[in-house]
Amino acid sequence: MLNLKGKQVYLRALEPTDLDFLYQLENDTAIWEISGTLKPYSKKVLQLYLENAHRDIYEVKQLRLCICNSDDVCIGLIDLFDFDPKHGRAGMGIVISNPSDRNKGVGAEAIELLCNYAFTTLNLHQLYANILEDNEPSIHLFEKMGFEKVGTKKEWIRTSAGFKNEIMFQKIKTNES
Repeated sequence: MLNLKGKQVYLRALEPTDLDFLYQLENDTAIWEISGTLKPYSKKVLQLYLENAHRDIYEVKQLRLCICNSDDVCIGLIDLFDFDPKHGRAGMGIVISNPSDRNKGVGAEAIELLCNYAFTTLNLHQLYANILEDNEPSIHLFEKMGFEKVGTKKEWIRTSAGFKNEIMFQKIKTNES
């Protein structure tokens, strides 16, 4: 795999030892709205997921990686989903678990590392991200990383407060990517 190490973080494959982190993150109701989660996950289900996490992106159409800091602590997850090699595209999502780790450049570095991997190793033509219109930190992050707003899906996500619009961002590979 291409070098997935930056100055502050590195990306690595999921390991069986990530079960507790995954359990805590996937069951954090504060992020269910952005992740589309509707119910809690059991450790058993997540363990089965980890046992199959080694499967190839061409087979499962998804790649989920841990974002680790210089102390080798997993602080978040970043993934490619809806991988479409024929059309050269994939969706991208990121979550930094602890709010105290946010706004320090680790998300930007993780996105840069995964974009480089996607454009170089996977030879993708474009990446996209779907972000709720009121998630200003994520909008700022993806715009900072060169993603452009290409459209709005009106009343796309149902929440306890009603429907919310979702904004689609896109980054197309350039000679610099």
